[in-house]
Amino acid sequence: MGQNGGIGTLQERSLHAAIKKLYESAFSQTEVNVDGYVVDVVREELLIEIQTRNFSAIKDKLFNLMKNHPIMLVYPIPAEKWVVRQSVDGMTEFSRRKSPKKMGFEHLFDELVSIPTYITHHNFSLEVLLIKEEEIRVNDGKGSWRRRGWSSMDRVLVGIINRKTYLTPRDFLHFIPETLGEPFTTGDLAEAIGVSKHLVQKMTYCMRKMNALKLVGKQGNAYLYTKQS
Repeated sequence: MGQNGGIGTLQERSLHAAIKKLYESAFSQTEVNVDGYVVDVVREELLIEIQTRNFSAIKDKLFNLMKNHPIMLVYPIPAEKWVVRQSVDGMTEFSRRKSPKKMGFEHLFDELVSIPTYITHHNFSLEVLLIKEEEIRVNDGKGSWRRRGWSSMDRVLVGIINRKTYLTPRDFLHFIPETLGEPFTTGDLAEAIGVSKHLVQKMTYCMRKMNALKLVGKQGNAYLYTKQS
């Protein structure tokens, strides 16, 4: 990981820049060098780092900065995405379709598995944005065979649908429905909230690591969990 811990890919530039604008104020600074790392936004004492994917790429940066500074990690999730096909020069739009993929706050666990214990540190917080975005694709012949040569060139922020801020492990317990009996398995939780068991396994792993959930036994081959008191 480079010291800037930054974005580094074309796909994230527009989205990252737009979200950074949301966190700027008359009293903030951007692209500030703090302890050898370039931080997206510094607002008074708070460091704000925006990461549109791949928490593992900045885990060392976050770990070192939160030793001495309060830091908030901002993560956007595309709850609504439009795939826009354009000419390489961007002058012509060929098509626009809405992606059928549905994403919600629970998809933060796809990335949180890289840093599940960071929320236990008093200097770390996480803000998750549910957004509307456009994914811009061009037929440059460099894309995957699945996309028949079309490459994803940019992600563009269209709007903010909702947001949640996580300050402590207990803040994650909203993912566990009040109607779900305890103890429960990952299968029980997946059925209760209507997401894949694979994603729920990431969720329970993270929440167990941060001590929001407690492993209390097994039911056959399935682990049993309860909320941590």
